[in-house]
Amino acid sequence: MQLSDFDFDLPESLIAQHPADRREDSRMLIVDRAAGGLIDSTFSEFASQLGPKDLLVVNNTRVFPARLIGRTETGAAIEVFLISEADTNSWLALAKPGKRLRTGKRINFGEGLSGVVEEKFEDGRVRIGFESATNLNDLIDKYGRTPLPPYIRRDKAAAGTDRERYQTVYAKTRGSIAAPTAGLHFTPEILDSIRRRGTEIAEITLHVGYGTFQPVRADVLSDHRVMAERYEIDSATAERLQNAKDSGKRIVAVGTTTTRALESNFSSNGRFEAMRTDADLTITPGFEFQAVDAILTNFHLPQSSLLILTSTFGGHDLIMNAYRHAVDSEYRFYSYGDCMFIR
Repeated sequence: MQLSDFDFDLPESLIAQHPADRREDSRMLIVDRAAGGLIDSTFSEFASQLGPKDLLVVNNTRVFPARLIGRTETGAAIEVFLISEADTNSWLALAKPGKRLRTGKRINFGEGLSGVVEEKFEDGRVRIGFESATNLNDLIDKYGRTPLPPYIRRDKAAAGTDRERYQTVYAKTRGSIAAPTAGLHFTPEILDSIRRRGTEIAEITLHVGYGTFQPVRADVLSDHRVMAERYEIDSATAERLQNAKDSGKRIVAVGTTTTRALESNFSSNGRFEAMRTDADLTITPGFEFQAVDAILTNFHLPQSSLLILTSTFGGHDLIMNAYRHAVDSEYRFYSYGDCMFIR
């Protein structure tokens, strides 16, 4: 299939710039693959879609404030977006504006925190070596800003609630530069109601990386590759997942990140195993899902790798029809928007 097969018209007014007043108030479009039907619902009803024969799997990664605003020794303002840790106290990052930065340039981010540009790469990335008076992560947490996606066009610095709202209520393990947004709808009360229905909940960790922002540049999808992301499934969770698979339970993945981790893990040996490694799987049309039976996901960008993944799972025609319905029904799109349950 071609990249153009995953395009759709989206009015800018439907791109959510703020989260819903309450997490559970988001709308939810239920996509029934067997019947080929669409049902309008709300996320507060999500628990009713689950039961004792389900295992719900969530990604417990925690977003850290990866955007740093600093100044060079000449006073020029520089925004640095941390991508991944390259070495001890050294990070790969994107810098804006990047052209003025030269190797050896020092950037001051706040009292006790500065960095030196150690290397520049042709793809626009830089490597920055940090010098910190105390623990580096503590200072990044102090001075950093929530790394909201570029399509949220508002004063991100002034939005004090983003640190809490651009984070799942079950976030634990620090390491993501973007939220696993399908999980943003959950509240402790909804998780409790899911458990009361007899549904098990399991946690894995996949740290969302820069690949989630990267556009698909290959017109022929078989040529497309998604950047690897680090994930971990511990031994107890791997056993629960395999027991669910062996007993015929439905494995419900919360988000494309969870889906990618589970499919990567299962495809390694045809079963779930404890593992800490990279999810380097790229899911495009023709991929056969073996691990996941249902997916809760937000609405994604046109021609994005995440839309391609969900379309591969739900069926191209059905998912693209669901997106057209969502636009016509004025669902809210992207990170702070509404969600879709593909069952």
